[in-house]
Amino acid sequence: MKINHLNLTVTDVKAARAFLEKYFNLKTEGTRGNGFAVLSDKDGFVLTLMKGAQVNYPSTFHVGFIQDSEERVNEINQRLKEDGFEVEPPQRWHAWTFYVTAPGGFTVEVLC
Repeated sequence: MKINHLNLTVTDVKAARAFLEKYFNLKTEGTRGNGFAVLSDKDGFVLTLMKGAQVNYPSTFHVGFIQDSEERVNEINQRLKEDGFEVEPPQRWHAWTFYVTAPGGFTVEVLC
C-alpha cells in the first residue's frame, strides 16, 4: 500500500498552488475558484488544497519533497532565497535538508 492523496488546508490556495508548481513541479489538474485546487506529480501523487480562514498545524507538521541530489536541494534553497523566502542553508540532520514556510501557512521540508 502507498499513500497517494493528501489534503492541506491553506489560507491562500492560489499562492500555495503557485509555490508548489514553481519549486516542486506539481501540476494543477483542476480548481474551483480560489478555494480549492487539485495538483499532482509525475508519480501519481495527488495533493489537494482547500481554503481555510486559519491554519493550525502542529509545530512539527510538514510536507517533504525528496530530491535526487544535494545539489538539487541547494538549488531550490538558493531559488527560494532569491525570491525573498526566509530559509536557512541546508544542514546535515537526518538528511541534507532545510525547511521553508510556504504561502498558505504550512511547512515544507526539502531533502536528499
